[in-house]
Amino acid sequence: MPTYHVTTFGCQMNEHDSERMKGMLESLGYDEVGDRVEADLILLNTCSIREKADSRLIAHLGHAKRLKSEDPSRIIGVGGCWAQSLKDEVFERFPFVDVAFGPGQVNRLADFLNSDQLTAQGYFEFEGFTGHLPSKRAREFQGWVQISVGCNSVCSYCIVPSTRGREVSRPPAELIGEVARLAEDGVKEVTLLGQNVNSYGRDLVASDKMTFAQLLAAIDRVAGIERIRYTSPHPKDMGEDVIMAHAELASLCEHIHLPLQSGSSQILKAMRRTYSRERYLDRVALIRQHLPDCAITTDIIVGFPGETDDDFDQTLEVVEEVGYDGAFTFLYSARRDTEAANFSNQVPQAVKADRMARLLTVVQRCADARAQRFVGQTLEVLVEGASRKDASWLRGRTRHNKVVNFSGLASPGQTVAVQIQSANHQSLVGEASLLAHASAL
Repeated sequence: MPTYHVTTFGCQMNEHDSERMKGMLESLGYDEVGDRVEADLILLNTCSIREKADSRLIAHLGHAKRLKSEDPSRIIGVGGCWAQSLKDEVFERFPFVDVAFGPGQVNRLADFLNSDQLTAQGYFEFEGFTGHLPSKRAREFQGWVQISVGCNSVCSYCIVPSTRGREVSRPPAELIGEVARLAEDGVKEVTLLGQNVNSYGRDLVASDKMTFAQLLAAIDRVAGIERIRYTSPHPKDMGEDVIMAHAELASLCEHIHLPLQSGSSQILKAMRRTYSRERYLDRVALIRQHLPDCAITTDIIVGFPGETDDDFDQTLEVVEEVGYDGAFTFLYSARRDTEAANFSNQVPQAVKADRMARLLTVVQRCADARAQRFVGQTLEVLVEGASRKDASWLRGRTRHNKVVNFSGLASPGQTVAVQIQSANHQSLVGEASLLAHASAL
C-alpha cells in the first residue's frame, strides 16, 4: 500500500481538515505512517495566521525538500491557508512541491492523486466543505463538525477572509445528520467549527434558516451526544439566546471562549473588531448572570500597531475584571495582505515582549484563582488517554474544558467521576472515585 504522513499547523479547523484528508487518503488505499521519512506522500496542512507558524513551516518544507531529493518519486503536497495566500508563487518559490490546494479544495487532492500528471498542480477556488469528506478521527469518541467556512468580518490584522473566503453555512439538516452518524459511530463529544459560529445560518435560504442557538438545541436532541463544544464565537454576535442555551441544554458544556484581543476601545476600533470594551464586558456580565460557574477563556493580541502603555493597561484591567479561566496570548505579527501590516505605528519588539511577560503574569494568576473553586469537588471527566506528565496516570477533560490528570482505572472515551485534590492555572489533579473504579472494571 502507498503510505502518507500529514503534519498539521494552526487551528482546530485545520485539525478537522487534516482528519478529512486522512479519511480521503485511506479510502484511496493509502496507509498512514508515523514518520514522514517512511511516507510516499508528504502533506503539510498549513496556517498563515501568525508569523511563528510561517517560520515552522519553512523548516518542515526544507526537510520535505531533502526527502524529495533522496527519492524523487515522493509526492509533496501543501494545503491550507498558507498555500492559499501564496497561490500565485508557491511553485516558483518551492519547485519541489507537487500539489498545492486551499482550504476549500481538499477534495481535489484525490483528483490529483488519480491523475496522470503528478506535478505542479494547484487548486485554489472554493468548491465545497471538507465536512462532506470521509474522516479518520484522532479519537474515536470525539468529533469535529464544520458548520460553516469563511468569514465576513474585516479585522485589520487577519488574513482569514482572503484565505477561506466569504462565510458559507452548511444546511442544518445536513449537520444534524452528520452528528447523528457520529453518535452512531461512538462519538460522545462534538465540537462545532466556524470562523464565527454566532453568525451561522444568516446566509441560508429561507427554508433552511436556523440560528446558531437553534442549531445547538437541535444537536442537543441527538441521542448519544453527551457534550457539545464550539469555537469560535465573535463578541459582536454573542446573543442572549446562545448564552441561555448553555443554561438550558444538557449537553452544551459550561465553557465559552470569547476572544477579547484588546481591552482598549481605541485599539479594538483600529483592529476593526466592531465592538467596544463596554460591549465586551456587557456580554461577560450576561454570561455571569445566567451561568455563574461558566468557564470563560479568551484570545489576546499584544503590541498591535499604535498600542500605548495606557491601551495595554486597559487590557490588563479587563483581564482582572473578567477573571479568565485561561487565555491564548499572541504577540502581534504583520500578515501579508492585511490592512494593519501597513500601519506606520508598529510597536517595537522589545516593548511587545515586556508587555507579554506582564500579561502572562496576570492571566496565570487569575486562572489559578479561578481553578481553586474546583478543589474538593467531584467532576465529570471524559478520559482522553495517558497523562503527559506521568504515563501511569490518566488525562481527561471536564465540561469546563479543564485538563485533569488523575489516578485510577479507566479507558479512553469513558466518562468518570474524579475528586479534585489540587489545581493550578494549567490543570487539575485528582483521583477517580470508587464508583468510577467499579465502572471501569
